[in-house]
Amino acid sequence: MKCDNQMLRLYAVTDRSWTGRQSLAQQVEAALKGGVTCVQLREKALSQEAFLAEALEIRELCSRYGVPFIINDNVDIAIACKADGVHVGQEDMAAAKVRQRVGDHMIIGVSAHSVEEALEAVKHGADYLGSGAVFGSATKTNVQPMSRQTLADICAAVDIPVVAIGGITRENLPRLAGTGVDGVALVSAIFAAEDIEAECRLLRRLSEDMVKDKK
Repeated sequence: MKCDNQMLRLYAVTDRSWTGRQSLAQQVEAALKGGVTCVQLREKALSQEAFLAEALEIRELCSRYGVPFIINDNVDIAIACKADGVHVGQEDMAAAKVRQRVGDHMIIGVSAHSVEEALEAVKHGADYLGSGAVFGSATKTNVQPMSRQTLADICAAVDIPVVAIGGITRENLPRLAGTGVDGVALVSAIFAAEDIEAECRLLRRLSEDMVKDKK
């Protein structure tokens, strides 16, 4: 599957913190109905067996809606469930090694917090970049907010799509207009919403409006 700008428009990153009233699969389907353009399954505590079972279920959902399915960090799971892609951070497996394992047909996303990291990721085969935390982070306590200028510099330095991540909400999303990003990656703004489908419809409109001003 090819990675394009539209794939990153509204990128949902799962977090089971808000499951209970609904299962994670039900939450993901609501997000898909609401118009998310990519789903990343992020699990740090599940066993490999449970992670794979969940990955197969979510992959099937994404396939039904024609939306790319990405696995966070775990290359073995990505290969086993035949995901469309895998996303790795700076502390995870290097992009070049990921590419050796997954071949040419799987999308590779890499987190980049500076122009140097962005260029290195591109050099080693990244298909898109995730950059932030643009407004801090509600899910990670060890990250520093990224300046608007750094985000714009990263977008200007690379010729692959860039998705902004970190503390993005319906209120601050429009402030990313003009930075050059191709979309937004959201966690709590989607999965903590009372009505996930309705919230995604609104967020998708905001993101589409935001990239209209892309320079």
